[in-house]
Amino acid sequence: MFRHGSRFLTRATTTMKWRRPFSTDLPAESVADSNFIEAWRKVVPNVEPPKTPSAFMAARPATPSSIPSKLTVNFVLPYSSELSGKEVDMVIIPATTGQMGVLPGHVATIAELKPGVLSVHEGNDVTKYFVSGGFAFVHANSFADIIAVEAVPLDRIDANLVQKGLAEFTQKLGTASTDVEKAEAQIGVDVHSALNAALTG
Repeated sequence: MFRHGSRFLTRATTTMKWRRPFSTDLPAESVADSNFIEAWRKVVPNVEPPKTPSAFMAARPATPSSIPSKLTVNFVLPYSSELSGKEVDMVIIPATTGQMGVLPGHVATIAELKPGVLSVHEGNDVTKYFVSGGFAFVHANSFADIIAVEAVPLDRIDANLVQKGLAEFTQKLGTASTDVEKAEAQIGVDVHSALNAALTG
């Protein structure tokens, strides 16, 4: 069986012309998979084909021909939606590669978030959140979806509790004896250090 593996692979690569589109390449209107429906009807003609998850999703707005003046942001937590379809001028996200500013017309990007400050700029108003981590999905049609594990408005954070937590986790890191204890303490130090930098910076 393995002797013929290379033959099957070369045949698959030469005959396969299908490529998976990026999410921004998808059409604005949902399109049914005609091949799947046709194959389904041959096998089970009396039963309607099942609906795929994309059938339940709202169609993504088409990528505009010119750059819009606003960025549409969705900012979601597991337990609430902080921003839903809000039009803003810019967001600055704490990506693992560094601070990343997102303006309307930004290239499509996926970025992992690290503990830090997420800034939402709307005119002269700037709303800041501290996020513990998550992901940001920036689409070519000037939409940005930000998903965070936890987020708190920066003005609701108690600086004294942050200093106390930083001291506790620093002490735990110094006395940790197992790899698990060291990892947990290091995460605590990283998060509290980021919180402290957000409040003092």
